[in-house]
Amino acid sequence: MGIYKVRVATGNFLLAGTFSSISITLVGTHEESDKKHLDNCGKDFHPRAVSTSRTGRRWLGDIVLVRLHKEPYSFYPTDNWYCSFVEVVSPHGQCYRFPCYQWIEGYRTLELREGKGRGLRAGRRHMGDDLVSLGVIDSYPRQWQARANIPPGLSLPRWKEYAAGLPRCLAVENVIELDCNTMYSFTKSTNFLLRGGNYVLAHWREDTFFGYQFLNGVHPMVIRRCTELPCNFPVTPAMVASSLGESTSLQDELEVSGVRGTSSSLTIKSWRCLPANTINGYQQYIAAPLCLLHLQPSGELIPVAIQLSQCPSPDSPIFLPSDSEWDWILAKTWVRYAEFLVHEAVSHLLLTHLIDEAFALATLHQLPMCHPLFKLLLPHTHCTLHINVMARTLLLRRGGIIERAMGSGLEGTKVLMAKGMSCLTYTSLCFPDDIQERGVDCIPNYYYRDDGLKIWSAIESFVSGIVRHHYHSDAHVLADCELQAWADEIFREGFLGNEASGFPSSLQNIPELIKYLTMWIYCYSARHATLNNGQVGRGQPGRSGPHSQPPKGPGVQPPTPPPCPPQHPVVQPLTPPPCTQHGSLGSSH
Repeated sequence: MGIYKVRVATGNFLLAGTFSSISITLVGTHEESDKKHLDNCGKDFHPRAVSTSRTGRRWLGDIVLVRLHKEPYSFYPTDNWYCSFVEVVSPHGQCYRFPCYQWIEGYRTLELREGKGRGLRAGRRHMGDDLVSLGVIDSYPRQWQARANIPPGLSLPRWKEYAAGLPRCLAVENVIELDCNTMYSFTKSTNFLLRGGNYVLAHWREDTFFGYQFLNGVHPMVIRRCTELPCNFPVTPAMVASSLGESTSLQDELEVSGVRGTSSSLTIKSWRCLPANTINGYQQYIAAPLCLLHLQPSGELIPVAIQLSQCPSPDSPIFLPSDSEWDWILAKTWVRYAEFLVHEAVSHLLLTHLIDEAFALATLHQLPMCHPLFKLLLPHTHCTLHINVMARTLLLRRGGIIERAMGSGLEGTKVLMAKGMSCLTYTSLCFPDDIQERGVDCIPNYYYRDDGLKIWSAIESFVSGIVRHHYHSDAHVLADCELQAWADEIFREGFLGNEASGFPSSLQNIPELIKYLTMWIYCYSARHATLNNGQVGRGQPGRSGPHSQPPKGPGVQPPTPPPCPPQHPVVQPLTPPPCTQHGSLGSSH
């Protein structure tokens, strides 16, 4: 016997309150309480309010579940209520906390489980099995069987195929179909101080700034060490002798690249046979360039040779810094344009937005709200579905911005993303592994790498603390069926079941889980910020693309053009110099 004290907290922002009637039912291990209307003198459930009520005179046992009932009140119209949490104190002083932190739309009942962040016990298929074993319920609802965070009366978010070869996405055509928990909470507006744009306008023609943009610009993940030039890029020692200087040669740079690392180059990843767009009746053109860069003794990275197609021929000469000023500038502009298409379609849209959407949907499908990983990951899904639906509505549609403004057009962009998806590997999204695999762990003045490693380490440390608190052994990771179902759904729906990609379909131990979670959080935060934020004020003029055909001369003709390779090769960079010490996060001179 005794009284249970109930506290219900409303969110602390505008319009979070409600005029609806709110009731609660407590479900204990012994029995279930009657439905209790939560009402006090004065207005209840306004923003920042914590309403306190008393309920029950029977002993219910340990409280394992609460039901919040949102129902009509008087003549007031339906509204949305943001509930932060429910707290129940038993007659013996035991406190039970049930996190909610979501909008409750319309009139319905929401079931909340205690927020202790416990995973599944051994032998359980689902957390609802624990309630069945306690005799609290005969069977858990169908919505629990689907492992959804969706209340009765609402449907699960559904998958759909946007385009062949791309991660599957949310089956929604317009943002008005989204619920309040996945929409923006308010219109975002930010004031930017765009002083960087003035520097870009003043220096964009310079070779040193061209190279710097690939190190620390808006797309700094294409640089790669090179120990051998591809056969379809026949750069001769004589072509680059004046750029390298008298103290070294092209062959010397290639030979020592894996030993002392005295020079470096990078590549622009591009594909042949990409369909080009027609804009306002004008045929567009897309280059598939190969670009070789050299790290000067001063530490500056400069381009030394550019070829604008994957097949050398008289119509595809190799451009050099010794060419006329505007021939060389135009060649660099076409390189930047090809890099722009890959940046927007593959690195930005595909590998942050679309991949993150797959993670977000799988999280909503497979992890209940009380799961410790749901709590960890929920902030990193915020606005993902909204912004991606907007992208498909405004950008990735017939007559959208991509079709009206980009040389690749809508169909070419889809092809480019599909090719990027087919080449995607787990290593490429794990930042330290990607740095190592590209061979750029020691190149100087690479602040993207220096800052990124520190951010990755900070995220990994935080994730490790959460994971090791809830999973005490590798066996606990393997036994968590909801976690394994989550990883499997991401592999199937997000990475299309491609085993060659190296993405795991299950997580076997604690280190694997920590790395996997760190990878996603890093991609959603730091990687996306790198690819997105720098576009405002740091983009290079001409990066959105020239509209004439790529130049076919004069350049330097290759001595004997080798046959085109069957694949879509990429320029491999030279070796970086020995590691140097760098300053604190973000330092540059």
